[in-house]
Parts: sequence; structure tokens; C-alpha cells
Amino acid sequence: MLRSLTIRDFVIVDRLELEFQPGFTVLTGETGAGKSILIDALSAVLGERAESGLVREACDKAEVGAEFALDDCPGARALLEENDLADNDTCLLRRVIDASGRSRAYVNGRAVTIQQLRDIGAFLVDIHGQHEHQSLLRASAQRELLDGYAGAQEQVAAVARAWREWQSAQRSRLAAEQDAAAIAREKEELEWQVRDLEALGFRADEWSELIAEHRRLANAATLIETAQYALQTLSEDDLSVLSAVSAVQSRIHSQTDYDSRLREILDLLDPAQIQLQETAYALRDYVQRLELDPQRMREVEARLDAVHAAARKFRSTPEALPELLDQAKLRLSELESARDPAALAKREHEARGIFDAAAALLSDLRRKAAKALSRKVSDAMQTLAMAGGRFEVALNALDDGAAYGMEQIEFLVAGHAGTHARPLAKVASGGELSRVSLAIQAVTTEVAQMPTLIFDEVDAGIGGRVAEIVGRLLSGLGRRHQVMCVTHLPQVAAAADHQWQVAKRAEKNKVLSSVTVLDEKARVEEVARMLGGVTITETTRKHAAEMLAAGDRTAKAG
Repeated sequence: MLRSLTIRDFVIVDRLELEFQPGFTVLTGETGAGKSILIDALSAVLGERAESGLVREACDKAEVGAEFALDDCPGARALLEENDLADNDTCLLRRVIDASGRSRAYVNGRAVTIQQLRDIGAFLVDIHGQHEHQSLLRASAQRELLDGYAGAQEQVAAVARAWREWQSAQRSRLAAEQDAAAIAREKEELEWQVRDLEALGFRADEWSELIAEHRRLANAATLIETAQYALQTLSEDDLSVLSAVSAVQSRIHSQTDYDSRLREILDLLDPAQIQLQETAYALRDYVQRLELDPQRMREVEARLDAVHAAARKFRSTPEALPELLDQAKLRLSELESARDPAALAKREHEARGIFDAAAALLSDLRRKAAKALSRKVSDAMQTLAMAGGRFEVALNALDDGAAYGMEQIEFLVAGHAGTHARPLAKVASGGELSRVSLAIQAVTTEVAQMPTLIFDEVDAGIGGRVAEIVGRLLSGLGRRHQVMCVTHLPQVAAAADHQWQVAKRAEKNKVLSSVTVLDEKARVEEVARMLGGVTITETTRKHAAEMLAAGDRTAKAG
């Protein structure tokens, strides 16, 4: 739902901050007061084309911001999360348009492309009238609306999954047929690679072990010499460290009878003597175990040379050779199955059968829903000054199908009796298009996903009883959606939950537009103006009050 709209220096609006409510809101005012400017501003912040002419005269830039609640808009929420733009349950759109015509877009404070802004806006607001932002003109929106009306969303998803499986199977078969020679060459190369690497028998942890052993063998002589020197110094020379420590211990011990404090020193020497003795034992064991082994040295060097050679051959590092072998085996297994054309053709045939069955069920659901929707919308059109008009949902067959099924959905409209039904996108009259859209929305309101609907020029060429019907339809929509309507008809205005008056004012030789939220008394005056024109009499006011009261009763009854 649209919560607020902030406009700065846009056409003839200097500064405007609007807070929106649920239900049905009308925008009224004199012709040229700027009612459509509000819709233009909203269109701009939803990603529609913006030009330098939208910037108020003598200003550097125009800015429009819109805040939306996402409680009733899972599509927008999912898209925001997908693009890392989510911010709790709120979506804040902002568009800045320079006097040069360039513009910048932001979503929840983060810069985005205009296309991203447009994609998100498509989930938030539908504007019906002579504007580009009309989802019902898009083939995808027509298809989604029919599928929603048919309650076929799960079947649509099943068809899409079956289509993807079929296409994947088809691509695998075609690739196998077209690249048979290349696959054979790749398989031969992989077999040679696997054979050589398996023969090498190189483990992932072997490299570090080989390097450590080679370093030890290469320095064996120096290691033996160092250990022997340490052993002699500690215990085997006449003046060894252990002998000297033992002498010191004996000398001090002989004097402890004369000064007991020397016992503390002996307590410190004893552990040192024990540690030195343990060190001597360890060195003696190390010297006995360590020996020069030229044969083992040659074996280790040969192993290192073999591993290095394999790494160079396969353009890898020694440590990565085991992983390279695993990858080659996996790819070889994939190629083995890919080379079985019969298996691939069978898989494709089965996948096509699953798709055909799923698509046939979806087509059946669509045919039933199309018949009912065509009848109901045609009936609604009769009440909207389109007597004899009809609405048709065409299911145009696709030869090979698509991810959304075996037919393209197209909405067709004949505005009057005796005329041929034409695509909805080619309906010439903006007012006629708005009324058809209103009829469709009224019929499909239970399944429509768009939280905010805006209607412009729905009153073109109608009045009296038809205007009352339009008002009731919009009021009914307002119970399930947030609905806004620009209107010149008092009958439509009287049916609204809220009414805003748009007016022009002169300020410092400039014409500016302003919006006033009308209370009950002001609504009577505004509806009376819409009824009576320049001169407003008490009779006109009384009529206006009666219309508003009737509209209120209708809304409560609904």
C-alpha cells in the first residue's frame, strides 16, 4: 500500500507531502489544476520515462519520493530481497530528475538502475488511463491475471518445471549429437590423464612428507655431526657438562652441614642434572637411529622428479594433482553417459511427455476460466456506457509451447455492438480503456495481486446512472485494494472514502499547485461545485450532501 508521496519542484508543484489512507480516494478540482501532475509524479518514481520538462521552471532538479508498506505485496518483497534491497516491511522509492533531463533512482537509500526501479514499481501500483504504466497491456500480466482467476498458480509452476526439464534434456541430446567428435577427443585425453595419474599414485598428503624427508636426508651428515658434538659435550668428554654438574653437586652437598641454606641450591641443581641426563639419552638414541642412506636419498629424489614432471605435464601444482585426478574421473563419467544417444533421446521424449501432460491440464483450466471471465467482464461493460461491447480472452496456440504453457493469452475488446474485438493494447480511447480495466479489476478483484490501483479518466464520456455505477465499482475495489481516482464526476466523488482537492494558486508571479484533504463540510462544498459549476446554491449543497450520504450508505452496505 502507498503510504506517502513527497514531491519537490515537479512541473508546477513546489513542495508537497501527502499521506495516503486505505480505501477509495478521489482527486478532484478544476480542469488544469494539476490533478494529473500527481499521477505523473507517481509514474516517475515508479520508473516511467522522465524528461527535463518535469523540472519546475528556474529549478535545478525535481525530486519525487514514495513510501510503500509491503504487508500485501509478496512479489515486491521477494524482488527486493533478491537484489539485496530489502529494508524490513517498507519500500522507499526516490527519483531525482536534473534540469538536463538526466535522472537517478534509489530504493531504500541505495542507488539502482531505472529498470530496477521499474521492475519493483510493477509490483506496487497499477495506473489505468492514458499512461504507459498499465500492467494489463502486458501479455505476461494478462496471462497471470487469467491464471490467478483460474486458481492455476500451482499448475503454472508445474508446467514451468516440466518445460525446464524438457529443454535441458533437449540441449543435452543436441550437444551430444553436434559435439560427438569433440566429446570423443576429450574422453581420450581424460582417459590418458587418469591413467597417468593413477599410475603415479600420488596422495594429497605425500608432497609435504617427501619434502620433509628429502630435507632430512640431504642434511644427514651435518645432523649426525651436530648430535655427536652435543652428546660429547654433555656426557662423554672428561670435562663434560654432566661431570661438572655432578662435581658441583658433591662439593655443595659436603658443606650443607655448615649452612642449611645450601640445600635450596641443591634443590635447584637436581632437576637440571636430571634434564641434562635425559637430553644425553635422547641424543644417544638419535645418533644411533640417524644414518647416511644414499639409496633412500636417490629414491626420494626420483619420486620428487616424477611428481614435478606430472605437475608440468598437466599444468598444475604437485599439491593439486590428486584433485585433478578426481575431476578428470568425474568428467569422464559425465562424458560416458553423454555419449549414449539412445538414453538421451529417451530422456528427452519422457520429459516432453511430462510437459505435454502438465500443459494440457493448464490449458483446460484456462479455457474454463477464459469463458467465465469473458462473460463476466462483458456483463460489467454493459453498465459502463459500453452497451453491446464485449470482452474476450483469446488463447492463441503456440506450436512448440513455452515455459508458461501451450498458448499465448490475449485480452480482446469490442467497445460497441457491431465492432470487431481488438487487442486491449490497441483500444484507442483512454476513457474506454480505463472503463474496460475497471470492469476487469472489478471481476478479478478476489485474485488480483496489485495492492494499489489508480484510475485516470474513467469518467470520460459518461454521466448520470453510469457514473454512479462507476463510483460503486471503485468503492467496491477500495474494500480490497487501495484505490485512487482522478475524476470530474460528483457521482464518483461521492462514493469515495476520502477526497482531495487539487487547486492552483498564484505566488510571486508563479502558478503553483496544492492539495487539500477535505473534511465532511469541505466535501459538500466541493461536490456542490462539481454539480453546480460557478454558482453554488443551497439547493446544490443539499443535493451534494445527499449524494455523499448515499455514497456512505452504499460503502457501509458493501
